[in-house]
Amino acid sequence: MKRGFIFLLAICAGLLTTAGEAAGHKPTEISVGYFLQRPTPAQFSQATQTFDNALGLKVNWVAFENGNEMNRALVQNRIQIAFAQGHVPFLLGVSQGLELSMIGIAVGYPDNDNCIISDEAGITHENFSSLEGRKVAVEVGSVSHYRLLKVLQHLGIDQSRVEIVDTEDATAAASALQQGEVAMACASGGALRALETLGKPLLGGVEQAAIGLPLFDTVIAANGFINEHSAIVQRFMDVVEASNEQWRKNPEPMRAAIARAAQMGVEGASRRLEAFRFPAAEEQKSDAWMGAVVPAYSKDLADFFVAQGQLGKALENYDRFITTRFLR
Repeated sequence: MKRGFIFLLAICAGLLTTAGEAAGHKPTEISVGYFLQRPTPAQFSQATQTFDNALGLKVNWVAFENGNEMNRALVQNRIQIAFAQGHVPFLLGVSQGLELSMIGIAVGYPDNDNCIISDEAGITHENFSSLEGRKVAVEVGSVSHYRLLKVLQHLGIDQSRVEIVDTEDATAAASALQQGEVAMACASGGALRALETLGKPLLGGVEQAAIGLPLFDTVIAANGFINEHSAIVQRFMDVVEASNEQWRKNPEPMRAAIARAAQMGVEGASRRLEAFRFPAAEEQKSDAWMGAVVPAYSKDLADFFVAQGQLGKALENYDRFITTRFLR
């Protein structure tokens, strides 16, 4: 861990020398919201207090249960940055008038939401159209439902001829496939892991990302804090980038500290880390992420939530709430 810490400090020193302080009083501490059991390279810098050293102030890490609680804490100034907040809570928050900005992609996880075709259904990649006339279990109105419709469209499958079986949640969708009640079921997280033992995906996670259906958590900051203390936000994001770079180059010295910060065992944290993607700043700025896909995906998903009665009104676009200015 010591070798990784020294290397990371060297990277941060090189990145941060040009950052100037914003006008006005500099705080002596900030608070950052995060999730336990959600390991990322940035948690190495959390555990080793690299953020504190680079920002020149105390960084308090506050654990949350969900992204909606993070939104409330941001607008109440109880936290100034939310790290690895889900995309959907951010999207719902700004749609309802919250002054927040997405300033980065914390983690991508393309294989965490999918539709699994039962091995017993006789449907293969060569005859996807035979899904027409069959039953598919999914929680209607969910992200899984949205992604299902987009994948069906991409594959040229007539959506009107696929019978959607509305389930209470992802676990119920998985149960329907296990019981043989449907030919395919869509779920995320642990429920998806259970489904994967019963069949194959309709379309792989990486393939879905390639057609504009990413899965990711965000880095969010309150607009007021960004306006008053942009230099602090820049330094925070520089440390995140340096942490990800260190992970790509030499992850082994980082694993124990990351697991400790995430309150996980090293083995479990390592398995989850290997399933995650941590795109570099240059990649995050590209059209594949925040440069084009994320704003378009946000708008399309918000429109879907409105159509499903999950959201009162979508914004005309979400460009104002997505910025790449802190990615360098």
